[in-house]
Amino acid sequence: MYKKFKQFCIFFSGWVVLMPLMLVGCATTPPKDISNLCEIFYEKEDWYDAAADMRDKWGVPIHVPMAMMYQESSFRHDALPPRDYILFGLIPWGRVSSAYGYSQAKTPTWSDYIRETGNSGADRDDFEDAMDFMGWFISKTHTVNGISKWDAYAQYLNYHEGWGGYRKKTYNRKAWLKQVAKRVKDRSLRYASQLKTCEADLQKSWFWKLFD
Repeated sequence: MYKKFKQFCIFFSGWVVLMPLMLVGCATTPPKDISNLCEIFYEKEDWYDAAADMRDKWGVPIHVPMAMMYQESSFRHDALPPRDYILFGLIPWGRVSSAYGYSQAKTPTWSDYIRETGNSGADRDDFEDAMDFMGWFISKTHTVNGISKWDAYAQYLNYHEGWGGYRKKTYNRKAWLKQVAKRVKDRSLRYASQLKTCEADLQKSWFWKLFD
């Protein structure tokens, strides 16, 4: 009995050591080169499929949400907003908002997305779900505020300030935000140009890629 118990302890201890290493190995890491949309999709082929599905479903060009996601999370699945501090900035006290994941979607907005789309199993740290969320938001911005789905600048202002905040032009009191929105627009244009050079290749099936 003692021998069996000892063998069990050794086996269990091995799993305790290996499990964290396995989880780290399975963790989703950002693409190596996030400045080039082609390189992102070559490294993460399933990301292109998710982005193309979003485009076909919501009519949103791929380069716009990808540029916004770059700004929001740098493609980190577990991205969190900065901490809030109290007592003259000495003690950390939660986060400045409930934003989380690839899209930095806030909890109430994510809940609206799930309710309206029925995607009850969606997770903010899943790229496919985050991309679909951004397609939904950009499409709804077009419906609510009449903003073109191709206008990365105004779309980002809506994304940051909300539909009501955009109508009230709260961004006019935030010069820094308009600068960020301009960077998002510039990146979206670079991403669009890059995607034109590689999308035909990305659209090939895995079978035909074997013969390239």
